Amino acid sequence: MKTSILVFCLCCFSITSFAQRSPIPGLPAVDYQDAGFNSDSIDALIPIMDNFDQLDFRGMVVIKDNNILMEWYYNSHTRSDINDIRSAGKSITSLLLGVAIKEGLVQNLDQDVYSFFSKEKYPSIHEDYKQIKIRDLLDMSSGLDADADDWRTPGNAGQWMGKDEWVEYLLGIPLAKKPGEQWVYADINAALIGAIIEETSGMSLNDFARKNVFAPLGIKKYYWYTNAANQTVAAGTLFLSTVDFAKLGVLVANEGKWGDNQIVPADYIETLLARKVFDLTEMSSLANAYGMFWYKTQRTYNGKEIDFLYASGNGGNYLVVVPQENMVIALTSTAYGTGYGHRRAQAIVHKLLNALE
Repeated sequence: MKTSILVFCLCCFSITSFAQRSPIPGLPAVDYQDAGFNSDSIDALIPIMDNFDQLDFRGMVVIKDNNILMEWYYNSHTRSDINDIRSAGKSITSLLLGVAIKEGLVQNLDQDVYSFFSKEKYPSIHEDYKQIKIRDLLDMSSGLDADADDWRTPGNAGQWMGKDEWVEYLLGIPLAKKPGEQWVYADINAALIGAIIEETSGMSLNDFARKNVFAPLGIKKYYWYTNAANQTVAAGTLFLSTVDFAKLGVLVANEGKWGDNQIVPADYIETLLARKVFDLTEMSSLANAYGMFWYKTQRTYNGKEIDFLYASGNGGNYLVVVPQENMVIALTSTAYGTGYGHRRAQAIVHKLLNALE
């Protein structure tokens, strides 16, 4: 009971003290009804979130039409705290690839992976990489001998993420299947996208992100693990605050723009939204499809069909973008290695979308 009271007080503090917080440039506050939400439904959500049994839920930010609708924090966490969003970082890596295309570092999604790495610099590069296109990596269908659920595969993250230099190792992983035919979730796919950006830009993915995306969005406090060889884990280990996590969703909802600044090409975002290559309906309780390192979903709420996409990270870290509503939901949590973290996040998403009028 004491914990629930504490959480309740923290939640109430977050709501009632919003006006006392420093404003976020470009993201003013708005009330529920003006944003098109049923206030009774939102009021019903508050006690549910106040009374979670676990103490690992950190925050929720909801942005609609570039206005902050909700910014709530729990269990002593605040706007400034950063959190490991785990595999949701893969979806951010996809956005960074769009920037790399804008900068002329990558021509298109049909380039083969082999073409980005010289044999002289990486003598162990496998000839199989000539068959793998960038889009195969983005769709988790590279065909490489790697599986996040099978530690015995040579491309499993446990085999390489602890190395001081991992790109040379990754480039030696052979194919196990034909590229483009089967969805197999593996960190190696995002790691290779990161390696392509690093190879062509001459900087770590961490620095590339800071210069081209994080700085323009006002994201100043973050951490992204980078090894001794200046290679960033593009597959995860990105720590962001809840509100900065949400800003990256706004970038998607606004077709790659932040204010008047076109950060990611609009046509790249259009492809990201539309690409639904693999049907995940039987594999996931929320996702219907996958493409471009984002999960895609279609559901009916209050009689209205809504399409949305989302980034998902271990522990219940979710970034949901609803383009037709110009809406973003960011949820952060440290329920790593549990099933309830995802179930809790998905339940919140459903209740918020049901609250739309």
